Amino acid sequence: MYKRIWIAALVISAVMLLYIGRLAWLQLMPGSSSAAVNARYAAQGGWQRLAVQQRQRSLVLDTGRGDFYDRNGLPITGETYMTAAFFPIRSDERGTAEDLSKLGALLNVSAENLMSVWDAVREPIFWTAEGAKEPVKLTAEQAEGIKRLGLNGVRVLPYRNRYVSGFEAKHAIGFTSQHPEWLQAHFADELMKGKRKLTEQVGGAGLEKSLDKLLRGVGATSVSYFIDGRSSPLHGLDLRLTQPGNSNYPLKAITTLDLRLQNKIEAYLDELGIVEGAVVVLDAHNADIVAMVSRPKLKPGQFRSGDGSEWENHAIRAVAPGSIFKLVTEAAALETRVSSTQEMFHCDGEYGKYGLSCWKEGGHGWLTLEEGLAQSCNIAFATVAERLKPSELKWAADALGIGRQAGWHREKAFGPFAQPLRLLGEEEAGSLFAPAPAAAAVKRSGKREAALREAGAARPAGVRETERSDASGPEAALAAVDGGVMAQSGIGQRDVTMSPLQAANLIVTLLNGGRVMEPRLVSEIRYAGGQRMVKLPAQRAQGTGGRIRPATARALLRGMEAVVDHGTGRSIRQGLWAVAGKSGTAEVSRAGAARNHQWFAGYGPAAKPRYAIAVLVENRPPGSSNQATKLFRGVMDIAARMER
Repeated sequence: MYKRIWIAALVISAVMLLYIGRLAWLQLMPGSSSAAVNARYAAQGGWQRLAVQQRQRSLVLDTGRGDFYDRNGLPITGETYMTAAFFPIRSDERGTAEDLSKLGALLNVSAENLMSVWDAVREPIFWTAEGAKEPVKLTAEQAEGIKRLGLNGVRVLPYRNRYVSGFEAKHAIGFTSQHPEWLQAHFADELMKGKRKLTEQVGGAGLEKSLDKLLRGVGATSVSYFIDGRSSPLHGLDLRLTQPGNSNYPLKAITTLDLRLQNKIEAYLDELGIVEGAVVVLDAHNADIVAMVSRPKLKPGQFRSGDGSEWENHAIRAVAPGSIFKLVTEAAALETRVSSTQEMFHCDGEYGKYGLSCWKEGGHGWLTLEEGLAQSCNIAFATVAERLKPSELKWAADALGIGRQAGWHREKAFGPFAQPLRLLGEEEAGSLFAPAPAAAAVKRSGKREAALREAGAARPAGVRETERSDASGPEAALAAVDGGVMAQSGIGQRDVTMSPLQAANLIVTLLNGGRVMEPRLVSEIRYAGGQRMVKLPAQRAQGTGGRIRPATARALLRGMEAVVDHGTGRSIRQGLWAVAGKSGTAEVSRAGAARNHQWFAGYGPAAKPRYAIAVLVENRPPGSSNQATKLFRGVMDIAARMER
């Protein structure tokens, strides 16, 4: 009998030891979430803090993230308003049925719906109307009424809304979102120490992403409500506010955008029904980005895919430019003196090779190169392009800032930025010529040889490593360019791509005598009190490798004046400002169907330029009128009215 008792006691003891061991493992072993939390709290003053943590329910009022402002100081992001906060407490501790009915009336809901939502609360929440994304903005009367009721578990608190009421998301600004996988990959140590949370918002695109490390600030402002183990309020403790001790935060990012102009242009695009394309407005003197509009509209929180296409900024995406690239071709011709503005060309509508023809049936007849730009003659420009060497056209493109990222950047750390900075991180560089045909074959050959080496085989006889690398370089790409490629590239087709930002900056370059600037979207970062933290000065493009002559720039400007005076842009002669520019139509295909990208890039007022503007309307039906030309005129008139 005693033996059975001892056996039973040993079994019970073993089971208890297993439970105790498991609990110790969960609480104390390195790597467990509990251990990390406990170790942190223990180091800060003992296990008592854990007990406090169990009694309080916290709600973040302000994430502490920095905000964006336009060039005139108008807030683009960030507004604070009063809303109702609900904390999870027992239903019999909340208040009388009469008071709860009054609360429902103040919030425009029935008492039953109010209690149903409140009963489901496990963590503190802000009151949000059905179907809404942001907490209800209380009027002064509503806020005062809720305060007078004095109900347990309900408080009127200030809420910091990231995007102001009526704000239409802007691609240049971007958006924030939760990205726990990225945080785990890049900030595991800070997560372990409690400095960051997996649920926090991080920059997903635009300036929100490129300036994320600076914008996130030094911590959130939160409020805690204390309850006991039965979810009853601990009277006397009420609310406790926790906020960062650094008064210099949150930061203020001062952009170069004019918010009023930006919003008016967005409304104008909606009025015209533009669903795909972009508008870029630059300061004609220093290339500051005054407005940047992209369509389709940005809809944070409503993305249905993760490939980035739904938040793509079409203002910095490179597509076929069509005839606006003829500005680059003429610049190359004038710089190399293979032609002059007064050289005569004959256009009968057909080039006679490469399947290339002019857009005007029957042709333009005899015309000069300058008039060829005004009338956008494909025959004149294909002829000139074939005279050029590929390297000469590439030099002109480089000198005008085409074929590389145009936006403001720094290649080295500076000021508070510990790493290189590019404000428009998603910007595409564009292209002039396709990579050499050998490049793809060389890549495949390299993969094949690697596989052979891995299998113990030798390199195929007669093939040297240096031969393959030479075949895939930039020189090989230029060497592969023939007359047909040059003719088509000279009119902005084939493999030529550029972005609306590059097109607008091209105009600024010509207005400044060939000096290439880097379009800037942020001018400075300020502390909360207004003191400057760091300045991002306007700057010339780095590493252009050359500059066109001022005389060449003036010749191109005269040609753009002729475009509007009596050429392809004459439909927009009438307006508040006299303007000049260049139209373009690029033939593309979409899902196997023929489509056109319609362009117009120019400046105004023509006599004393204030703005350089590029407009792109994508995937229009072939044969349709150039909607970009009309849009350019409308945008310039909006700018002119605002200057009055």
